[in-house]
Amino acid sequence: MSEQLDHLKARLRACSLCATRFAATASGHQPRPVVWFGQGARILVAGQAPGMRVHEAGKPFLDASGDRLRDWMGVTADQFYDQSRVAVIPMAFCFPGYDARGSDLPPPPLCRDTWHDAIMQALGGVDLMLVIGGYAQAYHLGAAAKGGVTRTVQAWRDHAPRVFPLPHPSWRNTAWLRKNPWFEAELLPALRARVKEVIND
Repeated sequence: MSEQLDHLKARLRACSLCATRFAATASGHQPRPVVWFGQGARILVAGQAPGMRVHEAGKPFLDASGDRLRDWMGVTADQFYDQSRVAVIPMAFCFPGYDARGSDLPPPPLCRDTWHDAIMQALGGVDLMLVIGGYAQAYHLGAAAKGGVTRTVQAWRDHAPRVFPLPHPSWRNTAWLRKNPWFEAELLPALRARVKEVIND
């Protein structure tokens, strides 16, 4: 299984399927898959796609969103970036680019369709999944995510303790957090307890 995963990682790092698509965006960048998972990982962070800063650094959640996510989880950076503990599998492994208004483009379905089933199979079972944002929730939760992110996250008890749907930890969602105080009061303590249980087991 480890050899299969290593082979997939090597192929993914070399992927250039979206080169033409990315060259046509306002950012005009080249593919740079951010590959961050390893054999034995027990926590899966399923997100949307790398942003520009992560694209440049080649390391997932290396930004303010990552700081907030690690705070939500109650883990250190060393724990989060230990690939034998935490796997980061977004809906697209490359930065999708900016549109003409400077907003992030959505993750291209081609990436998910090409890579995800094989990676999830090679990775094996995980004890805990954090499913971040609408794109990841639609993929991993299916019909349970059709009501939108807020409704999906409100129903977190339907999926816990193995799966926790989360909003994106971006600063853009600060207003959402203020409007939904139950998230910090109820969901986060349960999430931190489950992360601690899994990561120290």
